[in-house]
Amino acid sequence: MTTKLGEKIISLRKNKGWSRADLAKKIGASQSMISKYKQNANLPSIEMTLKICQTFNITSDYLIGNKKYGHFDKELMNKIEAIQNTDEETKRKIFEIIDVYIRDSHTKNFIEKNIKKNI
Repeated sequence: MTTKLGEKIISLRKNKGWSRADLAKKIGASQSMISKYKQNANLPSIEMTLKICQTFNITSDYLIGNKKYGHFDKELMNKIEAIQNTDEETKRKIFEIIDVYIRDSHTKNFIEKNIKKNI
């Protein structure tokens, strides 16, 4: 696991507005164990890692710092899986729609960048 695991847990906990005690209660751990995770003095077991991921609705890849998929949230991964399980025609239509939104986003970013640059 990454040495940044403690920082990630702190960030996730603070984003939810939870204290260490709140998180400990939600995942069935002691506050001292949460402190050890925070300090990177101890790594959670696989079972505890799963509890942490379920509690924060994140993937284990995100928590442990998998570079390839670590930045994807669980909702995005669930949508990708749902798309994967559709028929080919539906996938094609979904990809066409996604491509339009990506193109529009790139165009918008390009225009905003160049307008700001020229002002």
